[in-house]
Amino acid sequence: MEVSQISQQLITAKVKSGKSFSELGALLGHDEVWVAALLYGQASASLDEIEKLKSVLPLTDEQCASLAECPLKGLGPVVPTDPLIYRFYEIMQVYGMPMKAIIHDKFGDGIMSAVDFSLNIDKVEDPKGDRVVVTMNGKFLPYKKF
Repeated sequence: MEVSQISQQLITAKVKSGKSFSELGALLGHDEVWVAALLYGQASASLDEIEKLKSVLPLTDEQCASLAECPLKGLGPVVPTDPLIYRFYEIMQVYGMPMKAIIHDKFGDGIMSAVDFSLNIDKVEDPKGDRVVVTMNGKFLPYKKF
């Protein structure tokens, strides 16, 4: 996935500030995943949220304007090349159809919303190697019959 020049600048400003995504999320009243999505150009911020970010990050007018834009979401190559992102792609290749079948078994014909949605990433320490716990929580949207 190509990261835009503005997103690279925003991530650099975040790193220079010493703030974590979690700390920025607390400042904005949002989850750290949403803040990361914002800085990577996959979400849009209100003027109030931009002002709060400006209090801890040195943002230019151009960067502030980009944060307020409604983004074009999910751009990138069909098969991601970054190893971590590729693992999620691989998970969907292997478990996507089983997940779909189980959701249909439990809910009926429909989809999980990616709009009314939350995503949490947690770390669980384990003596055999720390574990990544990813929780996706989306509203079920049944298909309408017409």
